[in-house]
Amino acid sequence: MELHDIPEAFQTKLRLAIISSLLSGKKTFKDIKQITKATDGNISGQITKLEELGYVITSKGFIGKKPCTTYEISKLGRQSFLDYVAMLERLVKENLAD
Repeated sequence: MELHDIPEAFQTKLRLAIISSLLSGKKTFKDIKQITKATDGNISGQITKLEELGYVITSKGFIGKKPCTTYEISKLGRQSFLDYVAMLERLVKENLAD
């Protein structure tokens, strides 16, 4: 991955925060809201975009009788994030060597 090839999923602060939060495991909407401090509408919109890109998987279920939606990072999302971090590390090393 090169700097000009950064995936759309990593081009906003909120999308990066959502993807980063999912690296440690599944999260509920409430979890993501607490982590990101973003509004419901912003989170919903960004999760929808990440789903469309294939980076996030949404699962709907119940806890007792209450509906519960969880989100997890997909294999594509995890690998793309690792590639993105590796590219950033490489850029830092190259620029520190100058």
